[in-house]
Amino acid sequence: MRMKKLGTLVTAGVMAMSLMGACGNAPAGDPGANGQGTRSSLSGNVKAAGATAFQPLVQAAAQEFSAQHPQVTIDVQGGGSGTGLKQVSDKTVDIGNSDVFAEEKLQPEQAQALVDHQVAISVMAPVVNAQLGITNLTTDQLISIFTGKAKNWNEVGGPDLPIVLITRPTSSGTRATFRKYALAGAEEANNQSQETDDSGTLIQKVQDNKGAVGYVALSYSSASDGVAAVSIDGVAPTVENAYNGSYHVWTYEHMYTNGEPQDPTKAFLAYMLSDEFAPTVEKMGYGVAAKLTDKAIASHAQ
Repeated sequence: MRMKKLGTLVTAGVMAMSLMGACGNAPAGDPGANGQGTRSSLSGNVKAAGATAFQPLVQAAAQEFSAQHPQVTIDVQGGGSGTGLKQVSDKTVDIGNSDVFAEEKLQPEQAQALVDHQVAISVMAPVVNAQLGITNLTTDQLISIFTGKAKNWNEVGGPDLPIVLITRPTSSGTRATFRKYALAGAEEANNQSQETDDSGTLIQKVQDNKGAVGYVALSYSSASDGVAAVSIDGVAPTVENAYNGSYHVWTYEHMYTNGEPQDPTKAFLAYMLSDEFAPTVEKMGYGVAAKLTDKAIASHAQ
């Protein structure tokens, strides 16, 4: 995996330098110029869809990239990892955003046709209503809660209050990540009346119900009033703890293309992996894949 990731980063660097060279040869001082006073030669449309946990970062990158390349339009939609992977496999979008490897959602021949661009990591956190007072849960307690065995918070050290699960559909990459790394592979109970794969909606549901519990990418929970991220076995869900390998509930954020990408998709992917965009990645609560320690990488080896 490390060789694969290194190859992706090197390729991105070459693409980024080529892109800079192309822009540098353009005439300066034009009203449609990019932020450096040169007109971008790039044009066209890029469609991306998939993981909602990853969507805010892709949208931020799209906004910054389009500001530099005004003739490029980038449309970013959610829908969940399974949807994004299916759509890129069907060639109805240019990029399928996913929290999981394509092999986990597609048939082998479909997955083999896709090219994986690992552009960041997302840390996933259990979240509860801030008034509940729960700040830490053990792995066993989490399994008991999310499999439906525990029905009341007083069974796991909380108040006498019914547990309300806010669940995600089976197509969700966030659900797959949480099941694998937080629930030790245990199958999650479904609560169809409270099911959503929209992270913003999930946060709202937790805010509105004192007994509610769910899980979201840290980028959502850290920016939301009324919800509290919960530590697991005493380890806080932070990007730094993911980097150093002490917190395991995180996932690579993949941007899949059907075959090798061409411009402007190719240039957009290079921008997302660039040093220029890296500060935005961390500012928004995501992680830079290049900063993972060997211990962290080993914990998520395929």
